[in-house]
Amino acid sequence: MHTTIRLASIADAPQICEIYRPIVRDTAISFEQAAPDANEIAARITQTLKQYPWLVCDINRQIAGYAYGSSFRSRSAYQWTVETTVYVHPDYQRRGISRALYTSLIAVLRQQGYCNAIGVIALPNDSSIGAHETLGFRKIGIFENMGYKLNEWRDTGWWQLELRPMPAEPQPPRPVMSLARQADFKTLLRVGLPLINV
Repeated sequence: MHTTIRLASIADAPQICEIYRPIVRDTAISFEQAAPDANEIAARITQTLKQYPWLVCDINRQIAGYAYGSSFRSRSAYQWTVETTVYVHPDYQRRGISRALYTSLIAVLRQQGYCNAIGVIALPNDSSIGAHETLGFRKIGIFENMGYKLNEWRDTGWWQLELRPMPAEPQPPRPVMSLARQADFKTLLRVGLPLINV
């Protein structure tokens, strides 16, 4: 069985779409109301990879899960903080995929120069809370009634991970594709692999 964690490509969009569609349609985990199609997912991958990592866990050419970073807020003083997201295919849950993807994602984000990662969790979601806290995220607050999904008002919880000590004069985080050209990039991607139990 061949398992790898790698950067996503637009060719992965149909499988990613299949993972994400029922999350949008059937749960309040995502606050999107209409599931994006594969073309929209491909566009999001392309846009994300201009700056942030979008990783997939590929098991024998099947996308078992994916994780990515995105802009936390648009104003420039926020540029050292990144929001993180992870989703796992139902057939691969409870096998360490989420933890593995996040471990590799965090390693890449640190190397890029990000200082903080924020996980925003629609509540209740004990499994996501546990996954974040296992990796060192700490709860920093709850925002009440932030979204209306599936006929209910939903709270969101915010969890924060300090990725590295705050530098006195931080340099802008490097684009992920610049980092990907370095010889040790694949080593960063592989750090999560030992956590997978397939």
